[in-house]
Amino acid sequence: MNKLLATTILVFGSLGCLFAQWKPVGDKIKTDWAAKIDVTNVLPEYPRPIMERSDWKNLNGLWDYAILPAGKAEPQTFDGKILVPFAVESSLSGVQKNVGKDNELWYHQTFTIPSDWKGKSILLHFGAVDWKTEVFVNDVKIGSHTGGYTPFSFDVTPYLTTGRQKLVVKVWDPTTDGFQPVGKQHTNPHGIWYTPVTGIWQTVWLEPVSPQYISHIKAIPDIDKNRLSVAIDAENVKSADTWEVTVKDGSNVVSKAKGVVGQSLDVSINNVKLWSPESPFIYDLEIALFSNGKLVDKVKSYSAMRKISTKKDENGIVRMQLNNKDYFQFGPLDQGWWPDGLYTAPTDEALVYDIKKTKDFGFNMIRKHVKVEPARWYTHCDRIGILVWQDMPNGDKSPVWQNHNYFNGTELKRSPESIANYYKEWKEIIDCLVSYPSIVTWVPFNEAWGQFNTVETAEWTKAYDPSRLVNPSSGGNFYYTGDILDLHNYPGPDMYLYDAQRANALGEYGGIGLPLDGHLWQPDRNWGYVQFKNAKEVTDEYIKYAEQLKKMIKAGFSAAVYTQTTDVEIEVNGLITYDRKVVKVDEDRIRKINLEICNSLNK
Repeated sequence: MNKLLATTILVFGSLGCLFAQWKPVGDKIKTDWAAKIDVTNVLPEYPRPIMERSDWKNLNGLWDYAILPAGKAEPQTFDGKILVPFAVESSLSGVQKNVGKDNELWYHQTFTIPSDWKGKSILLHFGAVDWKTEVFVNDVKIGSHTGGYTPFSFDVTPYLTTGRQKLVVKVWDPTTDGFQPVGKQHTNPHGIWYTPVTGIWQTVWLEPVSPQYISHIKAIPDIDKNRLSVAIDAENVKSADTWEVTVKDGSNVVSKAKGVVGQSLDVSINNVKLWSPESPFIYDLEIALFSNGKLVDKVKSYSAMRKISTKKDENGIVRMQLNNKDYFQFGPLDQGWWPDGLYTAPTDEALVYDIKKTKDFGFNMIRKHVKVEPARWYTHCDRIGILVWQDMPNGDKSPVWQNHNYFNGTELKRSPESIANYYKEWKEIIDCLVSYPSIVTWVPFNEAWGQFNTVETAEWTKAYDPSRLVNPSSGGNFYYTGDILDLHNYPGPDMYLYDAQRANALGEYGGIGLPLDGHLWQPDRNWGYVQFKNAKEVTDEYIKYAEQLKKMIKAGFSAAVYTQTTDVEIEVNGLITYDRKVVKVDEDRIRKINLEICNSLNK
């Protein structure tokens, strides 16, 4: 046997072994993208395009895993292989097991450092891990993190040795048996509550950087002053170190500014090109860090010039405005769940599919419902051109829900630990997402789920990011705070409250159900606010509601959210099936009426 043939057999034999150790499990429906997964190249796209360096290494793939009672020592043997970054409860993990509050999930992997990274500091990045994470490198605990929705990283350089490096991750996640934000996850899935998501669910990766490096970028546009305010955080810098931002329109340099690290820069932009869903123009940014006059780090980023605000119209109705013009915001409730990957889309093509279909349907906005997506999702929204309302994932106990009047009861008291955790994670979410131009509204609470300190939370959110609107409590409980009064009504639209000092929105309505055989999470159990038998009936009902909504826009609504983009588990009220294989409505008719609604305030 010649050497080439022997090597070929060895390589393909190894790949075959890898595939033999992984396959989607369970009997639930799957998307077509599940079959496209390559265990040697899982989610290979750069995970953080809003702050991009050219060199990185993806650690996604097959890892060892074990589920042990909480408090046990690191396992010496493992239960099998898990496909990272799919949650252990998901089909695509290859495991599909529950963990629960009494157990901990252990991961084990090894990696090598490329030889051309010598002399660099090595950062270990986690896109998101739910919920409490402890990380060990070469048997040294190097750090921990709480929170299921935000990225975190560690400089692992001091703990590296020669050859292969050992990486162990331990995760504890009580889901709804705890007090932390969980969104729609539930220890006992039922109705509108879904399967738990435990452990690593976004990309794990390595990145080489200089000992002095840029760690965060904040870019906020001001179209009234034709400038972009840019700030960075940088690690291990000296007081005299400087940084520079270059704004580009394609290959043309639009503007430059330079300052001392720690100082934000206001970059003037002449002949501003505005961003909107109709024209999502993006400016490229290049950001450089200098120490002792020498270039030590450089990243690519981007931003856009757009403004979100409110203003009373000639009838005294507070209208949402985009770029100083009245603009009706209309889109679906988007939960971001997948039948095979749960929180994690099988591929980047899948991740972008829902956004593109939303735009195809004629919507101009998405309400990202009690979930935070991977960074690439927001970049897709920026570049495709769609507005985003970003919810805070709910968690902990809930007060009585009063959704037809302003709240007049006593707010729920949460434990000091729970309160501190909420504010920590909400701040981290805003910090993580603040530079994405598509995000125009923060939503701290939904329908009284885990609601507390509403006025203080809304006011803190607005003070922390005054460049966006704050929808303090979508669907109530309602307080005289924030920028928006947001009503929920199912199935049809209704306007049962009106606020003359805030923009009025219909934050949820619709929920028109259509169960389709062969595309159901549970064939014998499905649920919708109302159910019909075919696409024509669903489309007719959708248009009936849309015509009712158009009349309410004249009466004062400035935004609306239709439930929902896709079916989710036993909910069958999506415009698309859960497996994304069938569009359940007449797309042309839906697009026509949606565009009429989106353009209803155009003058």
